[in-house]
Amino acid sequence: MSEWAPKRFWTKAETTQTESGFGILLDGRPVRTPAKALLHVPSHALAEKIAAEFDAQGDKIDPGTMPFTRTANSAIDKVVPQHGAVADMLADYGDSDLLCYRADAPEALVARQERAWDPLLDRAAAELNARLEPRTGVMHRPQDPQALETLRRRVHELSPFDLAAFHDLVSLSGSLIIGFAARLHWLPMEELWAISRLDEIWQEEQWGRDEEAARMAQIKKDAFLHAGKFADLIPRENSA
Repeated sequence: MSEWAPKRFWTKAETTQTESGFGILLDGRPVRTPAKALLHVPSHALAEKIAAEFDAQGDKIDPGTMPFTRTANSAIDKVVPQHGAVADMLADYGDSDLLCYRADAPEALVARQERAWDPLLDRAAAELNARLEPRTGVMHRPQDPQALETLRRRVHELSPFDLAAFHDLVSLSGSLIIGFAARLHWLPMEELWAISRLDEIWQEEQWGRDEEAARMAQIKKDAFLHAGKFADLIPRENSA
């Protein structure tokens, strides 16, 4: 039995300027989110991306080919009504940031982590005024409360659309600092993703490639790169 999929019911998708930003029209009718809110986004460039996704649909709609629409829906339906809770959840990554938990052996892995991760921690200290310290081993040791509070404040300052993208940048990488690095273009997105997967890449080099793990990693990488593209289409009303 074939799976049911909604059918395309429109001929033309286009953008329109609204009082609250930019909307998308399907044959002149405004698009709404799954929760029935109007789909309004903060930039024309983002609205154009969403309209293009609607235009690219065939006879049957495939939500999997509409990542910009999906992230915008999440910003409106999920982040807006619980902005504070989402911001707190992401800020909590700072106290257990991937970049701070280091191996104690072998020496080659320890050195690789230092080369890749220390510069990002140093830049966070310089540009975000928040110094997170590395630890050896996997046992949790709290970070400096003032540094964590500084990072938390910066996360709370993000707009709902920015926070929707930031959610994927942080949760997929396992690092609040990598999330900020992506948002502020400290390094290319591909490089930041590789940095977040340093331990997995090391294991792969030692024991060989697991095809299923590689497939899942590619899915996460695609989502991470998309989040970076989405974030770049959002006007920066405040500094990070």
